[in-house]
Amino acid sequence: MTDLQLRAFGAIALACLLAAPVWAHHSFAAQYDSSKPVEMRGTVTKVEWTNPHARIYIDVKDDTGQVVNWNFEMASPNILLRNGWKQNTVKAGDQITVTGYLARKNARMAIASTVADANGKPIFASNPDITR
Repeated sequence: MTDLQLRAFGAIALACLLAAPVWAHHSFAAQYDSSKPVEMRGTVTKVEWTNPHARIYIDVKDDTGQVVNWNFEMASPNILLRNGWKQNTVKAGDQITVTGYLARKNARMAIASTVADANGKPIFASNPDITR
């Protein structure tokens, strides 16, 4: 391999490595439908404090009165921490209201844009993954 070929190969390999994080992150529009806002009041059943996104699961009653579990994607734990959240800000058993946008494919999944406590006090707003 000539010196020029080696340099070109190195440049291409470096470009691919630097672009990998961009490919890894999903877009809001690909997964969620901004024309389908949702608001759910329910009881927290589980909180997942993991990267790349934290998740809150809540039990809510559907139109028939059946209790169903919803999965709300949140921002990353790092972003939540910078906005004053801790791992136990919301715990199993807490009553909360979550607003957001429905997922395109999963029936009971959404991305959270706001979370409020049982008294309506906001405890989370403006998920940076939501493009407006």
